[in-house]
Amino acid sequence: MAQAHWGCCPWLVFLCACAWSHPKPIHLGREDVRNCTTNPPYLPITAVNTTARLTALRQQIQAWNLSAYIIPDTDAHMSEYIGLHDERRAWISGFTGTAGTAVVTMIKAAVWTDSRYWTQAERQMDCNWELHKEVGITPLATWILNEIPAGGRVGIDPFLFSVDSWKAYDLKFQGSNRQLVSIVTNLVDLAWGSQRPPVPSQPIYALPEAFTGSTWQEKVSSIRSHMKNHTMAPTALLLSALDETAWLFNLRSNDIPYNPFFYSYTMLTDSSIRLFVNKSRFSPETLQYLNSNCTGPMCVQLEDYSQVRDSVQAYALGDVRIWIGTTYTTYGLYEVIPQDKLVTSTYSPVMEAKAVKNSKEQALLKASHVRDAVAVIRYLVWLEKNVPKGTVDEFSGAELLDELRRKEDFSSGPSFETISASGLNAALAHYSPTKELHRKLSSDEMYLVDSGGQYWDGTTDITRTVHWGTPTAFQKEAYTRVLMGNIDLSRLVFPAAMQGRMVEAFARKALWDVGLNYGHGTGHGIGNFLCVHEWPVGFQSNNIAMAKGMFTSIEPGYYHDGEFGIRLEDVALVVEAKTKYPGTYLTFEVVSFVPYDRNLIDVSLLSPEQLQYLNHYYQNIREQVGPVLQRRQLLEEFAWLQQHTEPLAAGAPRRRSWASVWAACTLALLSWTS
Repeated sequence: MAQAHWGCCPWLVFLCACAWSHPKPIHLGREDVRNCTTNPPYLPITAVNTTARLTALRQQIQAWNLSAYIIPDTDAHMSEYIGLHDERRAWISGFTGTAGTAVVTMIKAAVWTDSRYWTQAERQMDCNWELHKEVGITPLATWILNEIPAGGRVGIDPFLFSVDSWKAYDLKFQGSNRQLVSIVTNLVDLAWGSQRPPVPSQPIYALPEAFTGSTWQEKVSSIRSHMKNHTMAPTALLLSALDETAWLFNLRSNDIPYNPFFYSYTMLTDSSIRLFVNKSRFSPETLQYLNSNCTGPMCVQLEDYSQVRDSVQAYALGDVRIWIGTTYTTYGLYEVIPQDKLVTSTYSPVMEAKAVKNSKEQALLKASHVRDAVAVIRYLVWLEKNVPKGTVDEFSGAELLDELRRKEDFSSGPSFETISASGLNAALAHYSPTKELHRKLSSDEMYLVDSGGQYWDGTTDITRTVHWGTPTAFQKEAYTRVLMGNIDLSRLVFPAAMQGRMVEAFARKALWDVGLNYGHGTGHGIGNFLCVHEWPVGFQSNNIAMAKGMFTSIEPGYYHDGEFGIRLEDVALVVEAKTKYPGTYLTFEVVSFVPYDRNLIDVSLLSPEQLQYLNHYYQNIREQVGPVLQRRQLLEEFAWLQQHTEPLAAGAPRRRSWASVWAACTLALLSWTS
């Protein structure tokens, strides 16, 4: 699925993440649901009155002698998901979609977002706002240049812009007699005032050793070795991404929706460790765990989160060189480091190190996927019984799936908002139902569910598409070709150190053969109780080369606008391949353990190699998940699993009756437990 970054401008960072697993549908031109020309104007009841908010912000814009102010949808760490108190664009505009940028001048206010959110923006924004159905820096900067006079000043909070995005905006304004102005004090925060949600204050805790691959001391020592061996000999490493610090110290909390992170920065030298954070959130035991009562090279010195900019600036006065990963470092820190004291790379050594899981981390992540499969299978069994009754809708289904996951050991909630989409909604990109807006599930339509869980030992993400009735021949062919692409990439053998973008076409070939395609990325990295979209692993141009020990999703799809959507997503481990001749080659080991919908597979389209792979995969599911279902006395789910993982033959699959399979499996289970 989805948020999140990246080597692109800061709010495109989120769009890059979404492109990993969520397609963007093509929307033909249509009228805005608002009518701002009447008196009074027509607005949906969901529109938010922003007049007072804009008045308060414009007072600040005027006080700072600005002509315009840009409000992105990021936080100070370029996070995919952001906390409530960072939802500045949502507060000022009323538009709560997760991708979009706002600009406010003394006269106008406008939001730029992509087609996934046009209808939502129209329903939430009042007539104070223009909606621009474009994305990117160029159309936004062009609008600003047309709206503000020569000599105008455009304000931004430098902590909400990546280094690259600041430079891109600055380039657009060069030679225009308009100036981009860095203002550390966020003007929306001043306007928001006491209504702004507080900064999270939940405890920051250390993961038990059983759920970590290495101690934090081992990780620090390894990263220091990377620093020592760097040709530029950096004296310090500055970490800005929240998952970097969480991974480095094996610490977790709940500051960000769907991600177990806490607001923090880290600066590491060969003789000191400085963690910028709210110290009051640590228990005495966690402080002891961090050796925070000493000042040696393996003692974590805690400093106030708000002091990071001043501390970096002070450190930069010395004879030093500070290493940053430019993808996640904001301009707010970059601008206080002299250029001759900067060491830059696209990603920090921490980001690259955590992308490769050691043997213990691999085992942990695999175990989380087995338990996750139990929850998803229980959900699919429940759907199969209840959808024909007409009692299930997209929202109630998603709620049940989240509940089933929470019942699994070591669960810490969902890893993203569940995409539960029936019929034509499945053709929409980032569709998630709400309590107010949802469709009934029907046996006559396809149903796509893209969901994941956070567990102390791993993060999961899986998509299955099902049909309980009689699919059309085209639906079966499209589904089977998506499955063929999933299989072809999953079983691919390729040279070590090859980038994912060089092989992702294998997931598309079966679709391309008949003139079909999908408009999103083919996969993304995934973490150990960290990001569900963990960069820099994946199949896109700005991902690093594949290496043994990485986990990535593999998720081809097909989306028929206005009718149905298909996506089949699995998580796979990059492993060494056994080849006939000597050489270092890699392949994938799928660790998602939920069978595909037999009702949608046209076996006649599968090659013998694809069929052999699929049956081997089904046997692996039986071996991994079957014993767990038996142990937990989940008789119905075990029977369902046995039926849905029966070997497929080259002819049409033979379907046994549900009752006979359940009876046979129940007898087998009773025999096994006696």
